[in-house]
Amino acid sequence: MRAAFISDEKLRESLKEVLSELGMSARDFSKVSALPQSTLYKIMSGHREPNITTLRQIVKTIKDIEGGETGFIAVIAARPVLDEIKEKRMKIGDRLLVLREYSATNIEEAIVAAVRAERDGAAALVCAPIVSPTVEKLLSIPVATIIPRDSLVRAIEVAARKIE
Repeated sequence: MRAAFISDEKLRESLKEVLSELGMSARDFSKVSALPQSTLYKIMSGHREPNITTLRQIVKTIKDIEGGETGFIAVIAARPVLDEIKEKRMKIGDRLLVLREYSATNIEEAIVAAVRAERDGAAALVCAPIVSPTVEKLLSIPVATIIPRDSLVRAIEVAARKIE
């Protein structure tokens, strides 16, 4: 929310961008933040400047949603795999969890990303099977392994066509 210190226009752009990244409408954000929906719409449309209390509540809510208190699930994978993730939030049972992406192109980068994710406050981590045994030994958070069943079959089919 550094944008608030630059200009009201930058704040509006940043707030819209953050809500989009979180997959939330102003109405959804209003419910979570306890800010009136009309206040958010006025701020985002430029008809109102937020006071310091409102700005603090916006920042606190964004931090909470992004896993500030409940943690987030870190996903470590190559950029093409991460680009396939459409939702940055997932509702599991009654909990809303945030996914945070960490790109890695080799085993060393994946290990470094895992340590960084834990330091960033990740509650759990998802990564490839080639690195998960090592990462599990290093971290104190749960680690889940990606098992690419469908994509594996598709890759075998592509390879078979290439050798025809």
